[in-house]
Amino acid sequence: MKEGIHPNYREVVFQDMSSGFKFITRSTVNTRETIKMEDGKDYPLFKLDITSESHPFYTGAQQRVIEAGRVEKFRQKFARKPAAAN
Repeated sequence: MKEGIHPNYREVVFQDMSSGFKFITRSTVNTRETIKMEDGKDYPLFKLDITSESHPFYTGAQQRVIEAGRVEKFRQKFARKPAAAN
């Protein structure tokens, strides 16, 4: 591999700012901050607004608005009308 052309691929801590959840993975993301983890090592820190730990779709807190008769309204609106007999 050529020197100096590849991004720095290293372990990085990603932190969910809404829940505080942290996980370590390998990444090339540029960071300015570091964090000391439970293992005693310092890692680059990348802050996220939302992850699967806090997103409503993954946590089951998603609110679904189910409109009664919605399918029937669609069928009535777009139903084929029988051809007029002459």
